[in-house]
Amino acid sequence: MDNYNLQQAQAFYRILEEAIGKLPADVRAKLYRPCAVNCVKDVVLAELRRQFEECGCDLDKQYAKYNRSEYFFADIVEPGRVYEIGYPRCLCPQVDAGFVVAPTHCECSRQSILFVYEELIPDKTVRVETLGTVLEGASECRFRVVIE
Repeated sequence: MDNYNLQQAQAFYRILEEAIGKLPADVRAKLYRPCAVNCVKDVVLAELRRQFEECGCDLDKQYAKYNRSEYFFADIVEPGRVYEIGYPRCLCPQVDAGFVVAPTHCECSRQSILFVYEELIPDKTVRVETLGTVLEGASECRFRVVIE
């Protein structure tokens, strides 16, 4: 892609993200959900499922064993119920490519986390709250997960 076309594509995504940011939260969630699922449904979900099953389908055990890597971290806030998880840096390929700079896009990460938990523990209700992201100016991307 030549420089002009790259700039046009980047401008397109910035305008799109700005418009999405003005939509109600439930609409934004529905828009980002398919992309989030597509992003994590194969490799990420498979690895997290492997870890989960290895640890007896116990998130506390999984996060005690696999709580820090260059791609992911997990802190147990309230055993069996509340976790803070995230990424030590933004891992989004759209951000890396320069197409996305708006924090609105972090809804995609929130949706991907929600999808993974729904797949691992389908019998539980899961809520995911964005605490801070690199695109918002934080040093890492951090989300609170509450399981009920």
